[in-house]
Amino acid sequence: MSTVATVAEASQHLKPLISDLGLILMTAGIAVLIFKWLKQPLVLGYLIAGFLAGTHFDFFPSVKDVKSVEVWAEIGVIILLFSLGLEFSFKKLMKVGGTASITALTQIITMVLMGYLVGQWMGWKQMDSLFLGVILSISSTTIILKTFEELGVKAQKFAGIVIGSLIVQDIVAILMMVLLSTVAVSQQFSGTELVLSVLKLIFFLIIWFVSGIFFIPTLLKKAKHLLTDEMMLIISLALCLMMVILASNVGFSPALGAFIMGSIIAETTQAELIEHLVKPVKDLFGAIFFVSVGMLIDPTTLYEYAFPVLILTLITIFGQSISSTIGALISGQPLKQSVQTGMSLSQIGEFSFIIATLGMTMNVTSSFLYPIVVAVSAITTFTTPFMVKMATPFSEFLERKLPRKWLKRITRYSTNTQAIKSATNWQVVLKAHLLQIVIHTVIITAIILLSSKFVLPLVESSKFGNAITALFTIIIISPFLWALSLRRVAVKEVEILRQERRYRGPIMMMVFFRMGLAIFYIGFLLNIFFSPLVAFFALIIAIGVYFFFPKRLHRQYLRIENHFLQNLNKREIININRRYASLTPWDGHMTTFTIAKESNIAGKTLKELRMREDMGINIGFIKRGGIMVKIPTKNERLFPGDEICVIGTDAQVSEFKNYLHQNEFEPPKNVEKTEIILQQLELNKEELIGKSISESQIRERANGMVVGLERNGKRLLNPESDVILQKNDILWVVGDKKRMNKFFKE
Repeated sequence: MSTVATVAEASQHLKPLISDLGLILMTAGIAVLIFKWLKQPLVLGYLIAGFLAGTHFDFFPSVKDVKSVEVWAEIGVIILLFSLGLEFSFKKLMKVGGTASITALTQIITMVLMGYLVGQWMGWKQMDSLFLGVILSISSTTIILKTFEELGVKAQKFAGIVIGSLIVQDIVAILMMVLLSTVAVSQQFSGTELVLSVLKLIFFLIIWFVSGIFFIPTLLKKAKHLLTDEMMLIISLALCLMMVILASNVGFSPALGAFIMGSIIAETTQAELIEHLVKPVKDLFGAIFFVSVGMLIDPTTLYEYAFPVLILTLITIFGQSISSTIGALISGQPLKQSVQTGMSLSQIGEFSFIIATLGMTMNVTSSFLYPIVVAVSAITTFTTPFMVKMATPFSEFLERKLPRKWLKRITRYSTNTQAIKSATNWQVVLKAHLLQIVIHTVIITAIILLSSKFVLPLVESSKFGNAITALFTIIIISPFLWALSLRRVAVKEVEILRQERRYRGPIMMMVFFRMGLAIFYIGFLLNIFFSPLVAFFALIIAIGVYFFFPKRLHRQYLRIENHFLQNLNKREIININRRYASLTPWDGHMTTFTIAKESNIAGKTLKELRMREDMGINIGFIKRGGIMVKIPTKNERLFPGDEICVIGTDAQVSEFKNYLHQNEFEPPKNVEKTEIILQQLELNKEELIGKSISESQIRERANGMVVGLERNGKRLLNPESDVILQKNDILWVVGDKKRMNKFFKE
C-alpha cells in the first residue's frame, strides 16, 4: 500500500510539472511564429507568452507550480551564460582595444550613477536603487546583433565598436553580479569587502582560466576519436555544471561558473562544434527563462508604476545614447560613428533580467522592480531598430547645427587620438613584469593553498608527512618560482631602457621585487608545514637548491608554458592553416558559365547561394544581354540566360561545375572575350602601403576585387577586407584590365 501511495504521490507531483512545461513551450511556440511573421525580436514574444501563461492573466490556462518553473528558469540562465561564454573568448576581450573599452566603461559608470540617483529621487530603498543602476547600465547583445543583421549594418565600422563594447559590458556585468551579491549579503557598502571581493574574483578567474586552458583542450584532443556528437554535448554540459558547482562553492553566482567554462571551451578547437551542439539546448532553456520572466509581469503593478516605467524608459534611451556617444568621442572616434554607436546601445535586455532575478532570489529588492525592468526592456526592444536607423540622419543634423569650432575640435582630437597608437618601451616593460607577477603569484598561491587544505590533512599524522608534503609542493611550484623571480621578459625593451640612466633604478627595483616575492612564497609554504625555526633553516636550504638548478627549472617551465600556449592558440592556427590550405599551388583562373532557363537557383542572390563560402570561388562579372555587371555585390541576383565568370583553382572550378550540373546549368557554347581578367600585380604603389584592402579602394577606383594575396612565400585566398597591405605584396586581382592598369600605374 505504501508503494502504491508513493507512486500516486509522485504522479500527482509530476503531472503539474509536465503540464506546466507543455503550456510554456506551447505559448512560446505560438509567440515565435507570430513575432517571426511580424519581424520582431523573439525575446519580446517570449515575454508576452509568459505574461499570457502567468497567474496574472485569467483568459488563458495558467501554470500551476511556479516553483518548478523557477528551477527550469535557473537552468535556462546557466545555459544562456554558458552559450554566451562560448561566443565570448578572452582573446576577443584582449583585441577589443581602447575605443570599445572606453565607450563601455563611460556608459556603465554614467548609467549606474544615474539609475541610483533616480531611484533615490523616486523614494526607493537604497538596495533597489543600486540594483536599478546596474540593470540600466547593460545593453542587450541579443537584440543589437539581431537588429544589425536585419538592417544589414554589421559590416560598418561603428558596428565593430558596438560589438566590442558589448563584450566589455558582459565581463563587467559578471563582475557587478559578484559585487552585488557581496553587498546584498552584508547589507552595507563596505569598501574593504568590495575590494576583497574583486581580488577574490580576479584570483579565481586567473586560476580557472589558466588551469582550464592547460587541461581541457588536451582532454578533448586525447578523447577526440572516442567522442560522438552526443558524447561531446554531454561532456561539454558536464564541464559547465562542474564549474557551476565550483563557483557556487567558493561563493560566486552559478551563472559566473557557466560563463567562465564557456569562455574556456571557446579557446579549444572543438568550440564551433560544441556551440552548434549546445544551440538547441540553449534555445529551449532560453525560451523557458524568458517566458518565466514574462510570467512575473503583474498588470496592476505596471499600472501602479506607470510613471516610473516611463521615466526609466526615457533615461535608458537617452542616457545610454548620450553616455555611449560621449565615451566614443573620448576614445577618439569621429562624430558620426560616435552617434551611431551611442544610439545603437540604447536598450536593456537579458543581462538586466538576470541581475533583477539575482536581487529577487536574494530577497533584497522590492517586488515591483522586476516587472518594471521587464516593461522598460520590452519598450526599448521596440525602439532599438528605429534608433539605429535614425543615427545617421541625426549625426548629419548635428554636423549642420553644431558650431564649426566644436566640429573642428572634435575632428582634430579624433585625428590626434588615432595617431597615438604605439606604447612606449617603459609601458611594454612594466606591463610584462606585472603580467609575470600577477599570473605566477596566483598560480603559486593556489597550489600552496590546495596542498595545505587537501594533501596535508591526509599525511600530517605520519612521522615525515609534513616534510614529504612540503617537498612535494616545492617541486611543483619551483618552475613557477623561477619564472616569477628570474625569467627575463621584454628583453629588447629592457636593453633599450638600460641605456637611459633614469630607468636603471626602476628596472632593478622590479627585478629585486620579483626575487623577494619568490623568497616570501618559499617561506610562506615552509611556515605552513613546520615551526618557524625549522622553516627558517629549510628556507636557506631551499633557496640554495633553487638557485643551483636554474637551467633545469627553465626547461621545465618552458615545457609547461609551451603546452599552455599550444592549447590557447591551436584554434587560430588551425583556422589560418585552413585558409592557406587551398593556395598551394596557386592555379587560380577564370571560367565562364551560362545559367540555363530551367535552373532552379535562378532568381537567387549571390548571398543566398553562398558560392564563395561553400566552394571558395568568386564571381568576376555577370553579363546580362548587352549589360555587364562588373565585380557584382553579394546582393546581385542571378537570372536565366546570365553569363557568369567564375574565378578559382582547378579543384574549386571542378567542384563548381558539378554543382552547376546538379542544378541544371548549361555551359555556354560560345564564350566571348571580355576585358574582365585575373591579373597578378606587385604592390609598389606608396599610397596603398599600410592601408587595409577596403581602405585602398581597389574595388571603387579600379573596379577590381582582390581574390588572393602572396607575401613572403605565403599565399592567402580570399583575404579579409581588413588585411593591411605591405610593400612588395603580390595581389591577385580580378577586374577591368584597363582601369586596373591605370590605377596601379598612376
